[in-house]
Amino acid sequence: MKTKPKILPPTYFMLLLILSIVMYFLIPKKIIPSSYTHAGTILIIFGITINIWADAIFKKKQTTVKPHETPTSLETTGPFRISRHPMYMGMAAILLGASIILGSAITFIFPVIFIILIEIIFIPLEEKNLDKQFNTKYIAYKKKVRRWI
Repeated sequence: MKTKPKILPPTYFMLLLILSIVMYFLIPKKIIPSSYTHAGTILIIFGITINIWADAIFKKKQTTVKPHETPTSLETTGPFRISRHPMYMGMAAILLGASIILGSAITFIFPVIFIILIEIIFIPLEEKNLDKQFNTKYIAYKKKVRRWI
């Protein structure tokens, strides 16, 4: 039997964001001109908005946001219409936005690391729980909505 992850996704997100900033100062090799940093700001705003929106839906429906817990409802509205995992997508967008703002080549590794960690550690667990809890409804939802975007 698999044990629940000891470190949750927001912790990985924050750690990778901090590492990204630290690495920017250690290896400030700019590859993105500062005239493009607005794109990073847009991605960060998008990521924050998606996370707040998805979290509000979970709170309204009184279901868990923790990947290892069994959900009590299958969410398919709001940001869940475009992504089965909008909170992860939002965190990845924030990391990518920060990389664009910082503009340093090394910072672009951190959104990739985040996506890989989420794909390996959390998504399989969540999708197994959702399939177990909602079976045919979840299978139909998976056919309509992509995992990320």
